[in-house]
Amino acid sequence: MYEQFYGFSGRPFQLTPDPQFYFESVSHKKAMSYLGYGLSQGEGFIVITGEVGAGKSTLVAHLMERIDPAALTAAQVVTSALDGAEIVHVIAQAFGLSVEGHDKATALGVIERFLQDEARAGRRCLLIVDECQSLDLTALEELRMLSNFQLGSHPLLQSLLLGQPEFRTMLAQHPGLEQLRQRIIASHHLEALDAGEVEQYVRHRLAHVGWDGRPEFEPGLLDALYRHTGGIPRRVNQVMNRLLLLGAIEERETLALAMLGDVIAEMAADQNRGARSASDLRSAPVAASAAPAAPAAPGSVPATEVAALLATRDARTAELEAAIGELQAAGMGRRAAGDETASPEDAARLAAALERIEARLEEQEQSFRHVLTMLIEWLEEDPSRRAA
Repeated sequence: MYEQFYGFSGRPFQLTPDPQFYFESVSHKKAMSYLGYGLSQGEGFIVITGEVGAGKSTLVAHLMERIDPAALTAAQVVTSALDGAEIVHVIAQAFGLSVEGHDKATALGVIERFLQDEARAGRRCLLIVDECQSLDLTALEELRMLSNFQLGSHPLLQSLLLGQPEFRTMLAQHPGLEQLRQRIIASHHLEALDAGEVEQYVRHRLAHVGWDGRPEFEPGLLDALYRHTGGIPRRVNQVMNRLLLLGAIEERETLALAMLGDVIAEMAADQNRGARSASDLRSAPVAASAAPAAPAAPGSVPATEVAALLATRDARTAELEAAIGELQAAGMGRRAAGDETASPEDAARLAAALERIEARLEEQEQSFRHVLTMLIEWLEEDPSRRAA
């Protein structure tokens, strides 16, 4: 929605990693240098860690764009809690290999033959493993064993390991990972953007979709954005998406600090509601006769929450209409009695009533805007819904 309102050619702050929007912060530049050095060695492990949303996946997407597929065959694995036997089969699948049966030995044999064939064809092989902090120790040991595959004296596989800070700690401290540690040839921890980089990041991504200065930013807005997001790129994207959407809904030409405050408050309220809902689900008794509810589609807006919000909005509308009716009736009653003046008590009551109405109007606006934001985000998450 907001891209049409502001005349953008696309969505500048999408959460899916896109190498076209790659922004080279100081830390990302160092990471690319370490990656370049590590890849030039052609063996061992390269380790990149960072907070959730720090840009590890975007860094890898940028790296993949620079790789020559004629010289390097790369496969990527996004892990869950895999053990040693499971990860071997997942790696085979990542390289597009078919394994008959489910035993680990067969899978290892298929992988080794593939790596040898690639080496004979003059291609190196790179395995990229994401979310390594979730791996079982036996899986990490299998990765180390795979690094032993050689054709003569030529190593057949190099691995790039990506993980959150706890993976960095595990590698440094766990006594069972000493042999893997000895094979790490390059390592870097991605830092968050600083305040200046956040401003550059926002302007960089906007420039890629044709931003011409519309909308403008109120002075201090981007500094406040840095404080609220801690410089984590994914958090910046989340807040900027909401902020631009709010700007489009309210037809604003300038994004203001007050709007940023509203967005932060709404996101915090969403998180609190989600936490309460999860707590309620965990503590609620399960009725034996109740049929299981159908799971919500990934990324969908919970229908019960939207219905509740709409019901709240309707209830507040009814309250406002009733309050306005009371004020009108009181005014007509005084005119019918020929009393054109109001006592101090009447004036105080009217002032209090007006204040309540103003407060309810503000609540009504916030509620309606929240519902509208949720619905628009839900529609835009899936291309098949955008026509709606």
